[in-house]
Amino acid sequence: MLKDVKREIGWAGRTALRRVRALARSRAAVRRRFEPYFADEPVDLDALRDYKIEYFPASGPHPWLDTSNAETRIVARATSGEISTEQARQCRRWAETGAIVLERFFDAEKLDAIWEVYENAVRDGLVALQPEQPAAGDRLPSRSLDPHLSVPALRALLHDEGLKEWMRLLLGREPIPFQTLVSHKGSEQREHSDAVHMTTYPLGYLTAAWIAFEDIHPDCGPIVYYPGSHRLPYLSSLALGISSRDFRRRGYATYEGRYEPAIQRSIAENRLEQAVFLPKKGDVLLWHGNLIHAGSPRRDLSLSRRAVVLHYFARGAVCYHDLSGTLTPMDRLT
Repeated sequence: MLKDVKREIGWAGRTALRRVRALARSRAAVRRRFEPYFADEPVDLDALRDYKIEYFPASGPHPWLDTSNAETRIVARATSGEISTEQARQCRRWAETGAIVLERFFDAEKLDAIWEVYENAVRDGLVALQPEQPAAGDRLPSRSLDPHLSVPALRALLHDEGLKEWMRLLLGREPIPFQTLVSHKGSEQREHSDAVHMTTYPLGYLTAAWIAFEDIHPDCGPIVYYPGSHRLPYLSSLALGISSRDFRRRGYATYEGRYEPAIQRSIAENRLEQAVFLPKKGDVLLWHGNLIHAGSPRRDLSLSRRAVVLHYFARGAVCYHDLSGTLTPMDRLT
């Protein structure tokens, strides 16, 4: 019976369950890590029976680039010299689409050195890869979650000051680096926004950086995203009938059955158009936490898609996992 349950919820579900148990042992430490809060309406985290969007007040402040007067604020900051012309251009792009591209942001040699260290860590057993059953003909390794915890080169990348400067600008607050994903190949993950996996109170204070470690070919399963989707209402798990208890019991099976179809309906109803990210090595795609994105189908399984994804949330925001109703684990914050 236990084996059947483990097989049904999969690797991601088992990982989430382990984190739920870890959080139960360290809630006080978790709460302290988020202080001081900057929400207009402070909350007593101890009084919440669960951490779901609906259980928090509809409080601001909103991220400055999510506000209706974002353009006025961009102009004011550019006119005063607080931000450069290029920063102003990218801020406008962010406000409009929810994503920006930083071309040739990282040197190719630096990325090669980081990747070599990562490969060695995988070979030496310091990094555990996600279990999977690859398709016939797929010889590329699976991805890993949070390898920065055991690979200093990736931890340094997560804390790169150049990236954090952009996160400060986009969030309007100090960023906290807290998660890494490393992949050799396209994920083929269906459309979603990060907000249901990494939710913040107040809403909107989450960003991601997708770093291309090689030139990306159209047939390798590149990242796709839906410009402007970050402005849509946040899709919560509770509104879809996914309780924390249900998630703990069934893992991501309930997410696939209810959340993913809801995202597809939203794309259709809002007539969202897809953009494909085909970067050169060293390019970085930054996206808003509520932006809908996906891994497109891999048309050629022999092609790699080496990349690192980093996530950040704003200091003073509460960060939690809306699906499981738990606060962000402390072991990610290094």
